[in-house]
Amino acid sequence: MAGKSNSGTGFNIVQHYNEVLQQDPSISAPVAAVSSLVRLVEQQRATTILELMKIVPEACAQLKRATHNSISLSAGCDVFLQQMARLSQGQSAEECSRALIQAGSEFVQGAGGCRDRVAEFGSAFVRDDHTILVHSYSRVIMGLLRRAVKQNKRFRVYVTESRPDQSGLKAAEELQALGVPCEVVLDAAVGYIMEKVDLVLAGAEGVVESGGLINKIGTYQLAIVAKAAKKPFYALAESFKFVRLYPLSQYDLPTHRSDLLAFKDTKPTDDWLARLADTNPMLDYTPPELITLLFTDLGVMTPSGVSDELIKFYLD
Repeated sequence: MAGKSNSGTGFNIVQHYNEVLQQDPSISAPVAAVSSLVRLVEQQRATTILELMKIVPEACAQLKRATHNSISLSAGCDVFLQQMARLSQGQSAEECSRALIQAGSEFVQGAGGCRDRVAEFGSAFVRDDHTILVHSYSRVIMGLLRRAVKQNKRFRVYVTESRPDQSGLKAAEELQALGVPCEVVLDAAVGYIMEKVDLVLAGAEGVVESGGLINKIGTYQLAIVAKAAKKPFYALAESFKFVRLYPLSQYDLPTHRSDLLAFKDTKPTDDWLARLADTNPMLDYTPPELITLLFTDLGVMTPSGVSDELIKFYLD
């Protein structure tokens, strides 16, 4: 979906956001969103605070509409909007813009450090001879496993195939390149291999107020199986992915659509495999009671600690 230009300057924030992600595959959606909003503020022509506070939220809404999976992107937008609310107090539009550009640029530059701190805290839980189950592909999990390799820890990894996009295959390729013994397992086989596993790792598109997890489809069932088998289930996320959402079920997610897995008239010739990505959800919600601990850049915490951190950020 193409976006229109913002602030009368010809700047297309959706196009810029997509270009940032294409140019640097290691960058996450929240960081790309903040980077794009910084560029917007650099190019906008607002002469009053009210103008500026109209332009930026409109750009955030445009980004969210243009993105199929907007959970993590929304987290980045919310961080930027909160900074703008703080910095706009008693300042001119020009002063606020300068401060926003500086704060946003510092956020983007420091985002890699957040991922490194998650890896630092989480790698302490990986020990020699461990067998680890990883769901899908997660940059922050790969960072943790790379750190464990550098610490000369010897471990094995099962990676879920992660339908429908088979993103687990990318994780397996990177693990092989690191010299880590790994095997790709069918999503439906996690119960079969859970007995052999010492711990389960999952990334996050977003961590909600309750400490629950929004992540790639299949995370919820993985957490249920891990709980039943009494295996620790650890979620990894940078704190800028903490989002002000409080889902009570799968159907409360912003990405839910009424046509997902709805019964439709089909023809005998329909290609079921080709329809999977369109008819199935890409994300699910894992409630906090299924999560053992969260590894974040703020430290290792229980799910209940997320609400405290959100309160600090939005109310302090």
